[in-house]
Amino acid sequence: MESFRNMMLVIVSVFLLGLSLISSAAVDCGTVTSFISACSTFVTYGSPDPIPGSPCCDAVVSLNNLVDAAEDRRSVCRCIMGLIATYNPNATAIATLPGFCGISLGFTIHPNTDCQHIP
Repeated sequence: MESFRNMMLVIVSVFLLGLSLISSAAVDCGTVTSFISACSTFVTYGSPDPIPGSPCCDAVVSLNNLVDAAEDRRSVCRCIMGLIATYNPNATAIATLPGFCGISLGFTIHPNTDCQHIP
């Protein structure tokens, strides 16, 4: 019985360690790109404007729900800055997404934003 108890303690400890690693991992750029891609028509053409409840805004709100820690915000910021650099002519459209969708990511999306200094 004691060995079963010890084995269960090890399993629970490994599980909790895994959860803490998952929860502390920063948001990756593939995830950010996936969410922003729901707004591809707006980013590419500038219209129609996303509105709360649209698939685009639902994706931006879901992205916002992932950024509850400072490192998450910095990771999302770096990914968005990479998208802005890649899709430079559409940088303004990307920057306006949170405002159109009625949320704040906790930082300003601007080509000169320094993601390292986001609290």
